[in-house]
Amino acid sequence: MDDVLSRILWAGLLIGAGVGFFLLVNRTILHRTAGLSRYLPGWQPGRPGILYFTTPDCAPCRTIQRPALQRVQAEWGDRLQVIEVDASRHADLAKRWGVLSVPTTFLLDTSGKPRFVNHGVTHAEHLMDQLRRLSGQAG
Repeated sequence: MDDVLSRILWAGLLIGAGVGFFLLVNRTILHRTAGLSRYLPGWQPGRPGILYFTTPDCAPCRTIQRPALQRVQAEWGDRLQVIEVDASRHADLAKRWGVLSVPTTFLLDTSGKPRFVNHGVTHAEHLMDQLRRLSGQAG
């Protein structure tokens, strides 16, 4: 019984360490990218935005992420700006933003400060929840 308990404890510690590392990486990326929105083509302060990194050969980007973003844009209308960046054509920009894989989305407040980062496919419901939380934060 002690052996089973020991394994469960170690598994819990490893999972906790992994989650902690993931949260630390996200926090570091958000801190490092704080002033970069002014370099984004098309960024307009005053409205929240979603910065979406993709590539032409990314199947999940085309089939899942882009439709999710279109759904969010349809619901939020002119209150939201979505900026799509081809990470293969703008590798320097993707590197500056800490993009390691696509799709990656950043949610920016009205001043352009990144508040949330999502690595991988993020469904419309989650993006809308983040936008609602973002609209409650000061810019």
